[in-house]
Amino acid sequence: MWPRLREAPLGAEPGRTMAGRALLVLLALLALAQPARAPDPYGEECRSKMYPPSGPTFKGNIPTYVINLDLPPSRRWDDLMHDKKTELKTVVQNIKDIANTFFPSGKVVDIVDNKIAHLTATLPYPFNEELQGIANSSGIPLGEIVIFNIFYEIFTVCTSIVAEDKTGKLYHARNLDFGLFLGWDVKNNSWTLTRELKPLVVLLDFQRNNKTVFKSTNFAGYIGMVSGVKPNLFTLTMNERFSLDGGYVGIFEWFLGRRDGMWMGFLTRTVLENATSYQDAKDRLAKTRLLAPAYFILGGKNSGEGCVITRSRTAALDIWDLDIKKGTWYVVETNYDRWKPPLVLDNRRGPAMKCLNQTTQENLSLPAIYDVLSTKPVLNKLTVCTTLMEVYGGHTETYLRECPDPCSPW
Repeated sequence: MWPRLREAPLGAEPGRTMAGRALLVLLALLALAQPARAPDPYGEECRSKMYPPSGPTFKGNIPTYVINLDLPPSRRWDDLMHDKKTELKTVVQNIKDIANTFFPSGKVVDIVDNKIAHLTATLPYPFNEELQGIANSSGIPLGEIVIFNIFYEIFTVCTSIVAEDKTGKLYHARNLDFGLFLGWDVKNNSWTLTRELKPLVVLLDFQRNNKTVFKSTNFAGYIGMVSGVKPNLFTLTMNERFSLDGGYVGIFEWFLGRRDGMWMGFLTRTVLENATSYQDAKDRLAKTRLLAPAYFILGGKNSGEGCVITRSRTAALDIWDLDIKKGTWYVVETNYDRWKPPLVLDNRRGPAMKCLNQTTQENLSLPAIYDVLSTKPVLNKLTVCTTLMEVYGGHTETYLRECPDPCSPW
């Protein structure tokens, strides 16, 4: 079995904390050096009959909120913040505690509160005003709201699937995994931030003139989009792409004044709001300069409209399309380039593909894909929720998840 990584408890000696960090780095380097050949010690046979959700892997449904795009940007999130500000404050405090663990002087938090807030004005409209509005409604300092949004550029670890059945019907689903290395709770055998984020998961219905423009499963307080559907046009999810030229580089460039790249979440939000077709969305996602590398997983409404766009910060490196005639009836993306093996410590791709193949195209459905996403290690300790989408009518459903022991930490 792989060793379980545990965060040093509060009050631990600095040496113990540094040793823990060193172990994390060592394991990561070892993983980078090894191909994904070893069987996952937490793996299991493909799940079946997990839908409708129930039992120990199901933690509950999520509420729905309307985001009125006709309101001034600074007021759009007021109702949501009224209900979720306490939970948001808990998560933001957790992020601050993590920062103070690595930088005990408190200077990082001071910079966030006093410096980063001023940079909000450099963000494009309406995002700058929406962030200010969330800060006003929640009572959380603006800099901390900005950092909360930045975290999703660099810490999202997910599994996304677009698949087409024999009738040409398209399905899009994902597990949203978040909180890697952000505090391990020894007592509960879970990631602290993953657990605290679950009460913040909401379904957002973005409306203009009282009509739905798009829907998104999101965290309250985050104004970008990680999962969304534009009814009768396309579905979209975003996964982080690990790269040496990663999100940290783009974010530092933004701090230092270079702002020609777009935040991933802002791009997906803009595409969901403004793109007029599957092809329009595909072009925007493939060509827009980004702050961070990413995978965009896109589904359409017609047979063959599904792809994974592998992005560097400046260009599309690969576009993997559905191709029914050649037998490609699904695409799966975790957090690794499809032409490379996943890390030996994190092979979610293989089990997901195995279970889809076992399902077969003839038996494909949203419940069948839910079974795939319920199979360990596709379901793991980082999994916050599972979202299922159909483009027709803008159907979307999301369920909070739990991964009972034994379960992979990621």
